[in-house]
Amino acid sequence: MGFFTADMCDEYPDQTEVLGPKFSSYGGNRKFSGEIVTVKLDKNNKVLAEYLKNNDGHNKVVVVDVEEKYFAVVGDNLMKFASDNKFEGIIVNGYVRDTVTTKEFDLGLYAKGTCPRKYIPVQDGEIGVDINIDDVEIKNGDYIYVDQDGIVITKEKIV
Repeated sequence: MGFFTADMCDEYPDQTEVLGPKFSSYGGNRKFSGEIVTVKLDKNNKVLAEYLKNNDGHNKVVVVDVEEKYFAVVGDNLMKFASDNKFEGIIVNGYVRDTVTTKEFDLGLYAKGTCPRKYIPVQDGEIGVDINIDDVEIKNGDYIYVDQDGIVITKEKIV
């Protein structure tokens, strides 16, 4: 991958936004980029699971906002769906589980932390809506660049 987030922020200071420092890597890839698909959830991941299972993920990164509610919304099953459909990665403003297994998949997974429980009752979620994470406005179709230094959001593809 021909980018470094630090260099991007230096070269394009007016075009880059950076998510906060509380994200950790739980996937097999620590460096990835792509066009953003936004997902808004309230604890249950059914909408996200269906999306990952049924859509082509080439050059796409799913950014999930669950407002840091303490339930896991991504685990080994969703990582398998994302891997099978060639998504570049998943960013979760919340929690994940099955992290021993999620690191075996060749795609990125960043989240605020881990939680062993998931929320069972099905709830509605939304795909393609504007979300706000760490005071950064993120729109469906924006671009994301992720490496060990951080997570950078841009309105258009710059690398």
